[in-house]
Formats: sequence, structure tokens, C-alpha cells
Amino acid sequence: MPLDARFAEPLRFPTLRRESGPLSPVEALSPAWQETVRLLFRPFVARRWISLSLVCLFLGGGTSTAAFQWSFGALPVDLHPADMLLRVRGVIGQHVILIILAVVLSLALVLGVIYARCILRFVLVEAVIQHHISVRSAWERSRSAGRSYFRWLVGIVGAIMALVFGAMLVSLRFLNPLLAAGHPSWIASLLLVNELVAVVLIGLAVAITITLTDDLVAPVMYARRVTLAAAWREVWEISRRDSGMFLFYIVMRFAASMGISIIALFILFPVLMGLSSGALVGAALVIFTLRAFGLAWVWNPLTIFLGIVALSIFTGLLFALLSVVGMPGQAFLQNYGLRFIASRIPAVEDCCVAFLPPRGRL
Repeated sequence: MPLDARFAEPLRFPTLRRESGPLSPVEALSPAWQETVRLLFRPFVARRWISLSLVCLFLGGGTSTAAFQWSFGALPVDLHPADMLLRVRGVIGQHVILIILAVVLSLALVLGVIYARCILRFVLVEAVIQHHISVRSAWERSRSAGRSYFRWLVGIVGAIMALVFGAMLVSLRFLNPLLAAGHPSWIASLLLVNELVAVVLIGLAVAITITLTDDLVAPVMYARRVTLAAAWREVWEISRRDSGMFLFYIVMRFAASMGISIIALFILFPVLMGLSSGALVGAALVIFTLRAFGLAWVWNPLTIFLGIVALSIFTGLLFALLSVVGMPGQAFLQNYGLRFIASRIPAVEDCCVAFLPPRGRL
């Protein structure tokens, strides 16, 4: 049976007519599901799946990090990773230039990943609206919006981290004199608990803000071709007038994300177990074959290179698997936010209508 026949086009939910009014978070689930099915299976295109999986790999989400529970300790040879890391840190610690280089490279890597994520967010938004994806051309079209998002994200996160770090330094500075003055120890404990609660709440607020930016603000930026600040002002004004629905959307959004993560884990667990077992069996066969010919596996430049190649292939397969399994969840969540905000902002609604099939236009 053809794949298209298995996913016969469902009845289109009438979400894009202004007369019907804004959608509630529950009502937005149906059109989000329908448009996700249309994107992925109407028709099924392998190249589209690969491109979307690559994009969602950088965006993260849709799967749980529990899928990465695999370590060097599972190999039939002892690599002593802790000792290796300790020696590397010892060498770096003895050379200031290496410390500076490690910090600069780490910072550049983190900023590079964040920059790619910001641009690829708009690549995904374009894909769910147009039901077509060309990563290279979409990257070029999304660079301006992505840079606006990148500057805002780095600025907000950097400022919050600096504020939290400064508050911790100030509290630690006054903590020792407080204890030395003979005050009860529970006061210091209460201060530390309050700081921990504040850090958790700040982290939760940042996570919600980034989620709303990805789901609601990014589509507005794409449709209206405005900066992130202008898009956020528009979304904020709408949310103030309909605060109950937006709070309900946040609850529904995280519930949907949790459900997608659980489903992805159920799918990934047996597959990852098979992949890990295959890697272990392959490594064991190599060692036993060498022993059968009177050879022993020893670490030298050649075997280290072969081990790195094998580990790189295994890691690549893991990431590919995670991205392919998690991609439909990412597409659905982006569609969910898009359908919710499109029923409230005409510019986003018009952008969605422009790419509906002729018989699906309302």
C-alpha cells in the first residue's frame, strides 16, 4: 500500500477564518496535527525528512537526553577515560596559553551552535508554513531574523548569568562574616536555599521565554519581516489582552512536549539497545579475531585512529537516529505555536493561507 494512502488527508480544521475567532490551545492541536501530517506524509519525501531532521538536530527537543546513556565503560576494553581527562587537564593547567585557547574555543563553539540554532529556527518556521524545505536558500533568507534573535538571546542570557553570578559572589562575601558573628547556621542555610530557589525560578522563566519566542514570536518575525523586539511587543500586547489563554497555552505546550518525549523514548529505547549491542558485538569480534591469529589489541597511533573512526561512526549514527525520531515532534510543536498565533495575528494567518492547497483555502 502506498505511504500516501496510509495517511489519507484528514478533514481540515477551519482555523484560518477570522470569523471563527482566535483558537484556544486545545483547538490548535487539531490543525497542528493535520498540517504536520501534510508536511511529513503528503507526500512522503525522503529528502525532506533528511533536511528537517538535520535542522531539528541543531534545534534540540522532541527527544530526551536519556537516549544518550552509553559510555566507554560498555566497551570490552578499558580506555580509562577518567585518567585520560585528568592527564589532559593537568597538561592544560601547566600552560596558561592552553587555558586561554581552551576557553576561547569553547566560547566560540557555544556561540556558533547558538547562532546556527537561531537561524535554523526560522528555517523550520518556513518549512512548516510552505511545506517545503531547502536548507541552503532558507538559511540565506533567514540570516537577518536569525541575527536579531541571536543578539537578543546572547544578551538576555548573558545578562541573567552575570546577574546571578554577581548575586552569588555578594552573598558568599557576607556569608562568612555572618557565621563568624555567631548568628545561627540556619540563617546561612536559609540564604542559600533562597538563592537556589531564585536560580531555579530564573532558569524556568528563561526557558518559558525562549519557548514562547520559538513558538509564537519567530512566526511573527517571519511573516512581518520585523526585528525580534518589534515582534515581541506585538505578541506581548496580545497576551496582555488574553492572558488566560496564553497561560493555558504554556501549560498545554509543555504537556505536549512531555508526551512527545515519552513517545520518542519508547521508540528509541529498543533501537538504541540494538545499536549499542551491535557496537559491543562488533568490538568484541575484532578483538577475538585478532586473538585467534595470535595478535593482541594494543593502543598505538593506528589503533587509536581506528577507535576514533569507529566511535565517530557510532556517535554519528546516534545523532542521526535521535534527529530522525525527534523531528516529527519538533515539527508538530512548531506547527502548534504557529496555528495558535496565526488565529490572532492577520499577517501570520495570511502567510499560512498563501501556501494552502487550492481546495484547502477557506
